[in-house]
Amino acid sequence: MTPYGTEQGFDTWFNANGYTLPSGSPDLAALLNRGSQYIDAVYGSRFVGRVEDPLQERQWPRDGAIVNGKAFPSGVVPTAVINASYYAAYQEATAPGSLSAVGSTVSTVKREKVGQLEVEYQSHQSDGTALGITPLISMVDGMLAPYLRDLSQPSIGIWSIGC
Repeated sequence: MTPYGTEQGFDTWFNANGYTLPSGSPDLAALLNRGSQYIDAVYGSRFVGRVEDPLQERQWPRDGAIVNGKAFPSGVVPTAVINASYYAAYQEATAPGSLSAVGSTVSTVKREKVGQLEVEYQSHQSDGTALGITPLISMVDGMLAPYLRDLSQPSIGIWSIGC
């Protein structure tokens, strides 16, 4: 798959932010793919607009995206999406495997008592998906916020009704 951004773009972004890759990191092409896969897997269904071509590899470019009240041009991947994928790639380099979580949403411990010590954890409501165990990166969330649908608002569909 083709990642968001390029190796040269990553190097420019990386150096401008003063980051350093740890020794033994996977090669840059692999990191860029992992970062892009993370962006699409975690945020893809929440991006505004719709994919331009249902056969395209990535969630961007998109049609019909409205960002900050203005139409976002078709055929363009936002710089914020590219930079977010770079940050995710950097996260994966510094903590390999941190972009993916393996777990179960079936049961969690609410209260645990060992001897005299008793601890109650805040309960988490699960919708049966991996959302409750998905690793989130606050920097990436912030970068992508303008490009995400507001999930608290009902979705408006376009319907064609024949008479």
